[in-house]
Amino acid sequence: MSQILPVVHIFSKVLMLFAFAFLLPLGVSLALDDGAQLAYDEAILITFCSGIVLWLLSRRGKRELQTRDGFLLVVLIWAVLPVYSAIPLMVYLPDLSFNEAYFEAVSGLTATGATVLTGLDNLPPSINIWRTQMHWIGGMGVIVLVVAVLPMLGVGGRQLFKAETPTPMKDSKLTPRMAETAKGLWQVYALITLVCMGALWAGGMNWIDAVVHGFSVMGLGGLSSHDASMAYFDSLLLEIIVMVFALIAGISFSTHFMAFRMRNLFAYRHDPEIPLFFGVLAVSVIGLAIYLHYKGFYLHFPEALRYAAFNTVSLATTLGFSTTDYNVWPYFAPLWMLFLSSFIASSGSTGGGIKMLRAMLLYKQLYREFVKLIHPHAEIHTKIGQQAVPNKIIYAVLAFLFVYVASIVVLSFVLSASGLDVFTAFTAVVAMVNNTGPGLGQVGPATTYAVLNDFQTWVCSFAMLLGRLEFFTLLVVLTPVFWRK
Repeated sequence: MSQILPVVHIFSKVLMLFAFAFLLPLGVSLALDDGAQLAYDEAILITFCSGIVLWLLSRRGKRELQTRDGFLLVVLIWAVLPVYSAIPLMVYLPDLSFNEAYFEAVSGLTATGATVLTGLDNLPPSINIWRTQMHWIGGMGVIVLVVAVLPMLGVGGRQLFKAETPTPMKDSKLTPRMAETAKGLWQVYALITLVCMGALWAGGMNWIDAVVHGFSVMGLGGLSSHDASMAYFDSLLLEIIVMVFALIAGISFSTHFMAFRMRNLFAYRHDPEIPLFFGVLAVSVIGLAIYLHYKGFYLHFPEALRYAAFNTVSLATTLGFSTTDYNVWPYFAPLWMLFLSSFIASSGSTGGGIKMLRAMLLYKQLYREFVKLIHPHAEIHTKIGQQAVPNKIIYAVLAFLFVYVASIVVLSFVLSASGLDVFTAFTAVVAMVNNTGPGLGQVGPATTYAVLNDFQTWVCSFAMLLGRLEFFTLLVVLTPVFWRK
């Protein structure tokens, strides 16, 4: 118990800080008098008081975090914060069960965008803002925000940042200090978000919808204030704006940070993920547009291109918005889009999946093995750009891929055994693990995850956390060796 007290001590401060996140929706609720004020009053009170109690119980355990503590704290934050995030939903929607509210909150904080709610158009604006504000917080990562703040509380943050950072190049630093890195990333993130909201408002949305969808787009989440998602607006201009900012959010924010810092586009030219990011998306959009036009789903090619472009970019970047029920398209098209969500987003972006950098390393390693078969004595190095990648990183990526595939297979079997048809179970798990949102079958873009029973809801909640924490961070805490002294 004494070993986890330092983690609980830091978590208590995180919890008290998180209470302030409810102030934005509370302010909106008070300004619009939408009837949801009590939900935020209770959320702030319960969250802040819980933090104080934990701080009092653990104040004697203060010390610098070790690597193991960092992993435990990351898991604790992502698993427990949704409990407090769900409070406004449960208070305002008393018929919503805790299982469903926790699922909705996990979906929000992990920027997945799956929902069990209907009647979104009739919800108070502040509730919809809170649902998508969770995307914005979780999109960049609660931990990065904490790293920027914890030094002021007397706690270093490098161990946390290392546990949270998903890229193979974990030890690279944008600025000499981790707190400066975190603050720089959040400043760029906030600035682009404001520009996105302004563009959506100028494109025809009211300010509530602009805030809601701005949070969703930059977090690559996908929750909306309308049941019909982006189809509600039926606006080509708004679709283009959403696509542009989804693509921006799908690029590494480290690259954005360096571009802002140097005040030029030099950083984008040297990001090895960007050419494949745009190249694969462009080929996929054009190919799917031709395919849908050929199959007769859209009589005119420009119309096919419009729907193929928006829904492909949205699903591939793990945003999850839709402008049509692509569940009725020939299965090749939505399956390809769901496949793209597995790897399109860049490392360091707000997207999910295995990330483009890992996909590049896997491809280069495969090519390396083919060459070695022909020239067994050749010395061949795997490179990203001009940088040779150490074998230990390649082995780690291969292990990551194994865990990724194994998790999808196992969880698909679990959902299938619980009563879901195989197709729905598989696509739901892929959507959850990639933090994409809509799957196919019974959980397609025109339906919600309310069709799941309680057990299936918890499996999907676990899958979202597993994907957001990039597997190892969560799974290592669940192993017996982690708890041995």
